Formats: sequence, C-alpha cells, structure tokens
Amino acid sequence: MDTPPGIRLANVTRFFRDSVPGGNAPLSFELISGGRSNLTYRVDMGGRSVALRRPPLGHVLPTAHDMRREYRVLAALADSEVPVPHPIALCEAASVNDYPFYVMEYRPGIVLQNDLPAGYLDDLTDRARASRALVETLVALHRVDVGTAGLADFGRPDGYLERQLRRWRTQWEANRTAPLPEIDALLERLSRALPAHSDTTLVHGDFRFGNLALDPRDPGRVIAVYDWEMATLGDPLADLGYTLIYWTEPGDARSRGSIAEVGPGTPHPALYSPVERGGAYAAASGRDLAQIDFYQVLALTKLAVISEGILKRFQLGHTAGAGFEKMNRSAEPLAARALAIADASGDRRLRSA
Repeated sequence: MDTPPGIRLANVTRFFRDSVPGGNAPLSFELISGGRSNLTYRVDMGGRSVALRRPPLGHVLPTAHDMRREYRVLAALADSEVPVPHPIALCEAASVNDYPFYVMEYRPGIVLQNDLPAGYLDDLTDRARASRALVETLVALHRVDVGTAGLADFGRPDGYLERQLRRWRTQWEANRTAPLPEIDALLERLSRALPAHSDTTLVHGDFRFGNLALDPRDPGRVIAVYDWEMATLGDPLADLGYTLIYWTEPGDARSRGSIAEVGPGTPHPALYSPVERGGAYAAASGRDLAQIDFYQVLALTKLAVISEGILKRFQLGHTAGAGFEKMNRSAEPLAARALAIADASGDRRLRSA
C-alpha cells in the first residue's frame, strides 16, 4: 500500500519504533476520509491499530492546528465522563514530519452523516437515544472541573467572545479568496450584540454528530469525541450554538455550499431538532438560552470563515483525501443563513442597523 500524503515514512517509522508501544512492527498508513482540516490516519502495526493526527499539508495559520493542545486535552479527559481516544505519544519536533503530530488510541464507531448507515437507527426510539447522548455528552463536557483536570490555564476565560470575534476577523482576512461584505456585516452585528455575561467551561469548538462516534451496538452511547483542535476555556453556549446549526429540514435540497454539504445535517424523524436539542440542554445544564440567536449567528460566521480556509488550501493544492473535487465557496450560503437568523432575531442589536 502506498504511503498517503503527509507521512514521511522513514522518520515516522523511527518515531513509532522509539516512542509507541508495539511500534516496532511493520506499519501501514491510511488517511481517514472526512476531515477537511487536521489530518487523521489509521496506522496498522501488526495486529493492532492506532491513529495519527497532524496539521494540514499547507497554509497553516499561526495559533491554528496546535497538536500539543489537542494532546493535552485528550490526556486531561482520558479518565473523565467525556469519552475520548486515549493519547499515546506526542512528537513535538517538526523535523520528523514537517509539523508536530501525535498518536492516539484508534476508537472507531458510527459517525452520523446525512444518510443514516443501513440498518442503524432504524428504530425511532434509538434515534431519540442518540440525540440524548449527543446532548448528555455536551453537558458532561461543560461539567468538567478544569482545575481537577489540570486545565485551569488552558485558555483565558475573560473576554472569550470578544477574542472569538477578533480571531475570526483575523482568520477571514488571511483566508478569504474574494470579497464577501456579508462577513464584515456579521462581525459588526455580533460585536454590537455581545452578551454582558457568560459562563466559563471547557469548550470543544466543533461539537456535532460529525465529530462523535456512537457505539455500533448501542446508539445511546457515545464512545468517542474527536477533533479537539479548537478546544479552550470559554462560553459553553458557543458550543451549543454550533451544535444547533447542523440541521437541515426534511426535503431541503443539498445545494452546493449548504450546511448539508459543509457539515452533515440530521433531517431524520425522531432525531432532535435544534429546538429539542436546545431544550434538552437547558433542562440538563440549567443555563438560560435567551441569547441563543447570538451564538448561532456566531457559529455560522465561524463556519463560513473555516470553510473559506479549506477552500484556500484546496486552491493552493494543500489538501489530501477524497471529496475536494466538489469544493466551492461555502462561505456565501453560510453567511446568508447567518444573516437570516440575525434579521429574524428578537435581539435588535443583531438585526440590520
């Protein structure tokens, strides 16, 4: 089997031999499809498999794709209520594989996409159980005692939302492939509507069905939460708002650039709608969702900026894996959806001035 892009075979083999238990066996690498940011590989080493995670092949912006942070949060959560693959080894020397990378437990499961896997979640009760598992896992994440977990210094909780706006404005300037005034308008509206107060918890930053693995035998159990590249200390409702935008109504066209293309929606009977997800989260966490429109607009703006970065990497030839041949400018429909939520919001600060 050919070695996929992003793996310097001799160097990585040497690292496995020296740092990964059982890593002196013959290695084979397979790029796991689906990721459009950091790259994840299944590594077979004899009768055992592990996973290797590294940044994209190119156009890596400062402070983004920090493997050390991902490894640290996985280590902190390894024995918590939040199910994560256990980390095994971290390589911080960029000289080995062009960027730092880490090795973790390979923990596969069922990742929900637009089309449910054949024979899985056929029972409507199981769909409701999967929805509850999504919400319960998010509540458990936001319940983590960051001091006990050794993550008290994992981020700067004060001013989190303001920093988010600055970050995505900076990322937009660095990533944009063409002008899109709607993004600037959204960032301005969000600046006007910043909540006066927010809680602080550990946040994932990309929490959705597409980053969860469900137990193949028990749809009501999450066995792994993946993709911690944006984890930090911040406002838990930012996680919830992001989770809520991943929804398409039954019958919605999967147009190019829609939320269904950028990240799977879940328009299946008995899977919780955004209103049901929000209600379940509020009941379990006790948090007030009065300003949830702000967090959904923030999430869509963030996703638009992220999608623009993916498009730019594609244009520069710095992507790996299947599916990129369909790339288009997803930022446009995402920004349009964000503006629609803002214009319909009960918060006049989000509406057009």
